[in-house]
Amino acid sequence: MINKKEITHPEKEFTYGLFSAGVLVDGWLYLSGQGPLDMKTGVGKHGTIEEETALTLRNLELILKNAGLDREHVVRCTCYPSDMADFEGFNRTYGKFFTGVRRPARTTVQAGLMKGIKVEIDAIARAPSA
Repeated sequence: MINKKEITHPEKEFTYGLFSAGVLVDGWLYLSGQGPLDMKTGVGKHGTIEEETALTLRNLELILKNAGLDREHVVRCTCYPSDMADFEGFNRTYGKFFTGVRRPARTTVQAGLMKGIKVEIDAIARAPSA
């Protein structure tokens, strides 16, 4: 049997969907897609692509922190903007969060997103002792 540990978002108070925010297994943390949501209500927090991307990355960072990791441990992201016309603003904000050689591998694909949000991001991180 595989030894999996659930990692939660420390501010999440709503229930939505049948998935874990993160699953830690064999030193790898797999983070489910996060978006710009109010973690008390589950309602999308709408704003510019820059604002929504920053909040999405903050949500990812809080889950990482709950696992004892940080953004430097992220090795892969998949990013889902709802409109590729927003790519430049998304990319600038993402580039301020992940800088230099610490930038993870990334795929960016346009997607239809729930709750009217503009972006969703999932990630994979590696624990340093693994």
